Amino acid sequence: MSAPARALPLIELGTPVLGEPEKAALAEVIDSGWLTMGERVRRFEREFAALHGVEDAVAVGSATAALLLSLEAHDIGPGDEVLVPSMSFVATASVVRHAGATPVFVDVEAPDRPHLSLADARARLTGRTRAVIVMHYGGYAMDVPAWRAFADGNGLVLIEDAAHVAGLTGHTGVASHAAAFSFFTNKNMTTAEGGMVIVPDAGRRERVRRMRSHGMTTSTLDRDRGRAVGYDVVDVGHNFRMDELRGALGLVQLARLPGWNDARRALTARYREVLARELPEVAVPFAADHPTTAHILPVLLPPGTDRRAVMAFLREARIQSSMHYPPIHEFEVYRRAGTITLPDTEAFAAAQLTLPLHPLLAPADVDRVVHTLAEALTRS
Repeated sequence: MSAPARALPLIELGTPVLGEPEKAALAEVIDSGWLTMGERVRRFEREFAALHGVEDAVAVGSATAALLLSLEAHDIGPGDEVLVPSMSFVATASVVRHAGATPVFVDVEAPDRPHLSLADARARLTGRTRAVIVMHYGGYAMDVPAWRAFADGNGLVLIEDAAHVAGLTGHTGVASHAAAFSFFTNKNMTTAEGGMVIVPDAGRRERVRRMRSHGMTTSTLDRDRGRAVGYDVVDVGHNFRMDELRGALGLVQLARLPGWNDARRALTARYREVLARELPEVAVPFAADHPTTAHILPVLLPPGTDRRAVMAFLREARIQSSMHYPPIHEFEVYRRAGTITLPDTEAFAAAQLTLPLHPLLAPADVDRVVHTLAEALTRS
């Protein structure tokens, strides 16, 4: 390298974009004296729904809460099986366990295409299958209409793990029974912790709204403002509320989300261009024109590559990297239920490396990442 690694600026894997607008929004909440779920959260729900072209949405404390409420609102529970991806974050499966149901892991389409396989899902159907959760890996849109046809043909509830695709208008939340979004710190927009649920059916959506707050029929804000007196409890619910601080952050971030997603797509195009020119042996999953929010930049390393050595070399060069994800079915807690093999999922996981991607990157940063990766591969 032309300069000592310690003199190079750190290129982070992902970082939230936060500044004065977020500070001002938080200060306004503090000055208002109302911190719990209130008018800002309600505005955030409506504006999020409008961006995604749906009637309404429900804000919650996390995407995990959003997934669990989606299952519970559709009466998925003990004795039921739910088809789930193993190539996802562990919460996609753990919520099924929390609902009292059994996750059934499904392989991906191919070793270089980490979307849930329809063919394998069909093979794993049983008389107890009640639902399927599809996950938009890396921000790349699943073919939700095809999955809805599969679900309807087999009497299943279709739930989207949409943690990676906030802002992918027209592709998420419109063809499924429920979609669960994440606003965790590393997502395309953030409220630090937080999530959103889109449920097209109005009755089930209102059940989600009640169940996020202990199954109560009125909110604290309604009672404080004199819009309601007392409350009933009609469901065994949870404390999955979003507070006003997070709602205020969400409103600021949501307004900037389309621009950030555009920046991520442009950076992804730059990665594809430079990788194709300099490292054609490193594959980028999905076609360049695949609808995406470009949440992460996954690549597949050549066979025989020592990924740990590559990641260590990048780290010494002040470049963060990761891998998304360790297959859920290989975690100890799920191995206890019985060992299974998902060959394409396992092949993808063995080759995958995640490179830095966020709106604060410059094209020159992309070039540096690829040049450093090329050097790392020559030494691994």
